[in-house]
Amino acid sequence: MLNYFLIGLAVLALAGVVFEEVTHINKAKVTLFFGTLSWISLFVFAQTEADRDLINHHLRENLADISSLWLFLVAAMTFVAYLNKKGFIESLLHRAMPESISERKLLFFTAIFSFLFSSLADNITATLVAITLVLSLSLPPNKTMRFAVLVVFAVNSGGVSLITGDVTTLMIFLANKVSILNLFWLSLPSFIAVIVLASLLSIGMNGKVRIKHKPRQIRKLDYWIASIFLITIVSTIVGNVLFAIPPVLSFLSGLSVMFLVAHLFQDSDDKDPILEYIRHIEFDTLLFFLGILLLVGMLEQIHALDFLVKLYEFLPPVYANYIMGITSSVVDNVPLTAALLKTNIDMELTSWLSLTYAVGVGGSLLVIGSAAGIVTMSKVQGLSFVRYAKYSLLLLFSYTLGFSMVLALAYVI
Repeated sequence: MLNYFLIGLAVLALAGVVFEEVTHINKAKVTLFFGTLSWISLFVFAQTEADRDLINHHLRENLADISSLWLFLVAAMTFVAYLNKKGFIESLLHRAMPESISERKLLFFTAIFSFLFSSLADNITATLVAITLVLSLSLPPNKTMRFAVLVVFAVNSGGVSLITGDVTTLMIFLANKVSILNLFWLSLPSFIAVIVLASLLSIGMNGKVRIKHKPRQIRKLDYWIASIFLITIVSTIVGNVLFAIPPVLSFLSGLSVMFLVAHLFQDSDDKDPILEYIRHIEFDTLLFFLGILLLVGMLEQIHALDFLVKLYEFLPPVYANYIMGITSSVVDNVPLTAALLKTNIDMELTSWLSLTYAVGVGGSLLVIGSAAGIVTMSKVQGLSFVRYAKYSLLLLFSYTLGFSMVLALAYVI
């Protein structure tokens, strides 16, 4: 009876995520409430002291996994929050763009920028920056829709090859299913799929766009902090490959260097203290991850995730992963990935790489399937579920192409 009650709590939490736009209740509040309530219920209804000790042991393991993910994201998001708040990213973007450009070239520029930036920043920040750029162009509504669809797909695609870009990629890496060098290979098929989608969307776009430049001075300190961010990413990769240094340790070290450099530049004053930029990160996103991972940990505790293994017993992993990617356009990819990892499915490297791509990019198929889609829908006037769905065939084709290339490349490596 208790198991059915706990599964019911998980279903209610998932419904809260799916219908967030209807209920207007932040999904972080919903998942955190049901996630903590489910574990409290396990303790309250445990029959013996030995059962409570076992539950406590599993809870501690779950929280240890969550803490590594949390601290890494806090460090990475603080870097991006600082650079974004100071206008560094926007300034560089405007400097890189000419005063006049064709719509087709601009579409490819947007695709490449969204792809590259989302590899370094979280999906929400990358989407906000890219969509702000698109909206500043004052394009006709039908063309704005094409840019918006491309941004969602490019942002989700860019995050799959670096642990700084997508939470699901980070989760699969932290579970020791893939290495950082393995993930690098995903960038090629992901990028090609984005360029193919941009080519399809560019059909009929023959106009010219004038770019309104907004000159803004970039301070020397901002260049330093941007350099520290890039060095931190490189050192994280090198340190993990050569010395197995956990990425969270490298990023926290980079964050401390950022704080010290700001102090040496005498920029960390009372009016704008550098430590305050931790408050500018998306804490509702972090709390959402916390609630989801608590729920998934609870479901593993009561063996409610065993049904996922059945799909992999019934179908070869390649086909099952492809389906999981499509499923992530309806069910948030974070709980889906967490659930799959908790089941300890035994797969080869090829299958894990294809799963990384599938759950990272599959959410692009529907506008509600990813954080990038939700953010875009909230910012672009007139972009609805139905209007986005008109591009679903193009998105499915690009997703399938990328997935196929991941398989082909994985077999080579």
